[in-house]
Amino acid sequence: MSFGRVLVVDDEPQIRRVLRSTLTARGYEVHDVRTGEDALESIRESRFDLVLLDVNMPGMSGLAACREIRAGSEVAIIMLTVSDSEEDKVAALDAGADDYVTKPFGTPELLARIRAALRRLPTSLERDQAVQVGDLQINLMLRRVVAKDHEIRLTPKEFDLLHYLVVNPNVPIPHARLLQAVWGPDYGDQVQYLRVFVNQLRKKIEPDPSNPRYILTEPWIGYKFAIAR
Repeated sequence: MSFGRVLVVDDEPQIRRVLRSTLTARGYEVHDVRTGEDALESIRESRFDLVLLDVNMPGMSGLAACREIRAGSEVAIIMLTVSDSEEDKVAALDAGADDYVTKPFGTPELLARIRAALRRLPTSLERDQAVQVGDLQINLMLRRVVAKDHEIRLTPKEFDLLHYLVVNPNVPIPHARLLQAVWGPDYGDQVQYLRVFVNQLRKKIEPDPSNPRYILTEPWIGYKFAIAR
């Protein structure tokens, strides 16, 4: 049984070999390419569950490839980067990545990040499967969001974050709880990380992202999804 199909994109042959061997041994199906251009072609031709994408590559950069992939696919994306700067991490998330891993990385960390990226929040049958708030329609079962009769494309983690907020309405949810609920127990301190995803969601679903109506900030606590009672 396969745990998922993974595309490894890195210009270093040794890293591709190591990742292929490591992930195959853990039950993943692995395909690897060396450039962003090759990655786009592979994604057009085959279905993948996750892309491990190096930031620094010849030709098309990892960030440019990430934006191109995200424009047409909801596949999970983890960026691989040698930089540990906050600015570079935010740039990766802004490009549409679900997560990032800093080189050099250990196998346990990488596998945990992959599991977190592939993780999906279950839809509770005890909850309403469709939520209507103003002009916003959220179908939890179909993972579909419509605003003013236009379907909104969300990345998998953007939807998971929105899902968790929606099924816990009008309640301030602390940063750490949100991170751990959506990404997993190894997360909790990445507040800047969470801000990026909230900002992305607001740009997509809010009538006025600078004056949010649905996803509200609770100073020093976290966020809440506002539904009129």
